[in-house]
Amino acid sequence: MHRSDLAIVTVIGLAIGLLAQPVLTNVAQETTPALRAGVIVGCFLFAPFALFVAHLLGKRMPALYQFAKFGAVGTLNTLIDLGILNLMILAAGIAAGAGYSAMKAFSFLVATTNSFVWNKYWTFNAREPATSAEAAKFYGVAVAGWVLNVAVASLVVNLMGAPEAVSKEQWANVGGLAGVAASFLLNFLGYKFWVFRGSNR
Repeated sequence: MHRSDLAIVTVIGLAIGLLAQPVLTNVAQETTPALRAGVIVGCFLFAPFALFVAHLLGKRMPALYQFAKFGAVGTLNTLIDLGILNLMILAAGIAAGAGYSAMKAFSFLVATTNSFVWNKYWTFNAREPATSAEAAKFYGVAVAGWVLNVAVASLVVNLMGAPEAVSKEQWANVGGLAGVAASFLLNFLGYKFWVFRGSNR
C-alpha cells in the first residue's frame, strides 16, 4: 500500500466526518458536541484502517483493494450528496415533493463531478489527461446512475411516505441512502469495465 493512498484516504475520512454534520442536524433527535466530534474522529481513524485491511485482503484478490478505494470515494460522494441535500433542506425547509427531487438531483450531480476526478486519478490510476470521450462515457454512466438514484430516492420519499415515528427530514435521508445504494454497483461496474477499462491496475 502506497503512503499516498494512506494519506488520501485519511483526508477522505476527515471530509466524510465533516460532511456528516448537516446530516446529523436533520436526522438526530439531539446532538451533542461529543457525538459530533466522535463522528469526525471515528471517520478520520476508520477510513485508513479499512483501506489497510483491504490492502491485506487484496493480496489474494487484487480487485478488492480497488473496490475499497472506490468504496472510500463512494462514501465521500455519498456524504457530499447528503451533506448538500441536508444543507438545502435546512435552508429551504423542503423535505418532500418536487422541490426535494430537484434538490436531490442537484446534490447528486455535484457528488458525481467529484467522483469523476477521484475515480479517474485515484481509484483507477489513470495518468493521462481526461478526454472529452472519456468524460462523455463517465457522465453517461453517471446519468444512468443519477436516474436510478433520484428515482429510487423519490419513490421512497414521495410514494412510500415516512412512517409515523420518523420525521420527514429523517425519511428524506432514508430515501437519499436508498438512491445511493441503488446506483453504487451500477457505477462501479460501468466505470471499471467501460469508462476507465484501459487504466485498471
